[in-house]
Parts: sequence; structure tokens; C-alpha cells
Amino acid sequence: MLAPHPFGREITTTALIETFSTLNQWQDRYRQLIMLAKRLPPLPEALRKTEMALSGCENRVWLGHQRLSDGTLHFYGDSEGRIVRGLLAVLLTAVDGKTPQQLAVLEPLALFDHLALCHQLSATRASGLAALAAGVQAIAARYL
Repeated sequence: MLAPHPFGREITTTALIETFSTLNQWQDRYRQLIMLAKRLPPLPEALRKTEMALSGCENRVWLGHQRLSDGTLHFYGDSEGRIVRGLLAVLLTAVDGKTPQQLAVLEPLALFDHLALCHQLSATRASGLAALAAGVQAIAARYL
């Protein structure tokens, strides 16, 4: 597996929901995003390809994928910004290990709403998050 990480397999949506449900203040959610960012391994330079770079993000962001032998998609990525890395970790939790068919009906940003993360994001971070979600959907659509 290229660029393995714990999101979507070891760190699940259920675990994130449980963790974030105890956090009432935005500062606590912010700290949790930073902690998640630290758990996302840095993407090796060899995988930071120009075609993986997403536009529309505040910081440089790379989103890659590979199709595994069981038909699921493994997504990986990185960002230069800590908060964006944390947001990417949440997105990876929501989409990694799913089939293209599952991703076709999944709203990638639904988990962010459930974790109450969307309403505190700046316009540029929200735009970047939308670009990440669109990237996941475009990748899944290639396999349908």
C-alpha cells in the first residue's frame, strides 16, 4: 500500500464522532485537528506529484490514491498547513477503504458537519475542503 496511514482503518468515523462529541469549544476541536494532523505521516517527496496537487486550497495540498486488489480505494495525501492536514485526516477517515460505488453515494463532507467543524472554517479553508471532496469524488468516478 502506498503511503499507509491509520485513517479509515485504525481511526474510524465512529472513533472521531466519539472524540469530537465531548469537545464543546472550537479551540478544543482545533487542538484535536492538530493532533490528527500529527498522526498523518508526511507524504514522501516521490509521491508529491504535480498532478496530485489540488487548487483552491489555502496551503499546498496533495491527494493521491491507489486501487487495492479488493476493489477499494486507498487515499493518501499531505498538506503544508497543520489545520489542513487535520482536515485531510478527517476526510481520509471518511473515504479510505471504500469502493468507488460506495463513494458515489457518499457525501464526503457529511462527517465534517457531524463533527461540527464546517461552521468555524475560514472561507479559504472551506473552499480547500470542498476541493478535497471534489477530488475524492472525481477519483471514484474514474472507476465507475
